[in-house]
Amino acid sequence: MSKIIAQPGLKENAGQFWLLMLMTGFVGAMVGLERAVIPKFAETVFSLNGHTAILSFIVAFGLAKSVANLVMGQLSMHLTRRQLLLIGWLFALPVPWLLLYANSWWWVLAANLLLGINQGLAWTSSIVMTIDLVGEKNRGLAMGINEFAGYLAVGLASFLAGYIASATGEVTYAFVPGIAFSLAGVLLVLFVVHDTHAHVQAEAAISRVQLLSNVWKDTTWRHINLGPVTLNGFVTKINDGVLWGLLPMVLSSKGYSLVEIGFLAGIYPAVWGIGQLFTGKLGDTYSRKKLLCLGMLLQGMAIAALFFTNSYALMLLALAVVGVGTAMVYPTFLTLVADNTHPSQRSQSMGIFRFWRDFGYVGGAVAAGIFSDLFGAEVVLLGAGIGTIGAGVFSGIRMLEQPLDSSPLEPAKLKRHKALAETK
Repeated sequence: MSKIIAQPGLKENAGQFWLLMLMTGFVGAMVGLERAVIPKFAETVFSLNGHTAILSFIVAFGLAKSVANLVMGQLSMHLTRRQLLLIGWLFALPVPWLLLYANSWWWVLAANLLLGINQGLAWTSSIVMTIDLVGEKNRGLAMGINEFAGYLAVGLASFLAGYIASATGEVTYAFVPGIAFSLAGVLLVLFVVHDTHAHVQAEAAISRVQLLSNVWKDTTWRHINLGPVTLNGFVTKINDGVLWGLLPMVLSSKGYSLVEIGFLAGIYPAVWGIGQLFTGKLGDTYSRKKLLCLGMLLQGMAIAALFFTNSYALMLLALAVVGVGTAMVYPTFLTLVADNTHPSQRSQSMGIFRFWRDFGYVGGAVAAGIFSDLFGAEVVLLGAGIGTIGAGVFSGIRMLEQPLDSSPLEPAKLKRHKALAETK
């Protein structure tokens, strides 16, 4: 029986796989409720007018999520994946209640700290458990489905929140669905989700991937493939933080309604989510390095294009292209981390990658708050686009092509490239 349970594959573990996708959808929905309405919430309820003040909630969220990712990687050596998933959902339970009854902006910041911890622990655990289940074959497809579930839920919840706020005339009511989402997450973990420890042991016994000599240094920068992946993840989250915090304010200043703002704010994560159904599988058959670099270039050009237009149609098109570019890189990030790490180190490396990636929320929010007050929100969008293009070009130069069969890089070749990277 244990051998059957530990057998890797999407079909072999279909029941648990789809439960984890549902779980990821609830995780994404929790953050999606805030995307379209929090800036308006800050202005109407707490009379916060400065960009820096409004973006402070993204800083709280980003710090908490990035640290939770890092902690998850370390705790995974002592706790099971399922236990970490449950802890993550327990942190989500107070979030909607804090937002519903907030009587000061500090309540909102506290809610976003808890939400960040929920996202870091629960989403990272879900991703690692999914990778554990499917093994090497169709890893890109599995990551595409996982990211699809999460970010489609972000987009749908964003639109739902905008609709509720507009229909009721009360922005606070947009947070009510979060009560159901958080309860569902806890109950699913308690009663139907199984741990994946047996799968980790089975894969580790046959893995050909070399152990990293220093997981922190290799994932952060030193490894020829992991370093660029981490950099691009950081830059992509800078973009997300900038768009999350500034886009609703830019659109509001142009006279768009709350429903229109909710749709535009939701279209990019919705396209991002749906697109990953195709780009994840594409990563299993096409060059992951090229997919990553092309996706970064598309993101950068589309974000920069927002600086040059006031047209609703053109903004809609540009944000859809941002979604396409992000869809190309997101499952690719995760599959490249999995490809280049041993199963026994995977959760640590994934946690470190997601720490730096989600720290981009902080960088994006701080940059957006400071520079939008100085130069205007649209200039910040232009700067984010140019930086994204630069990151894509850099990765095309530095990264080593990963074999499509997900086999490890030859140790001698990897050692030469690592030595070359360290001299630069």
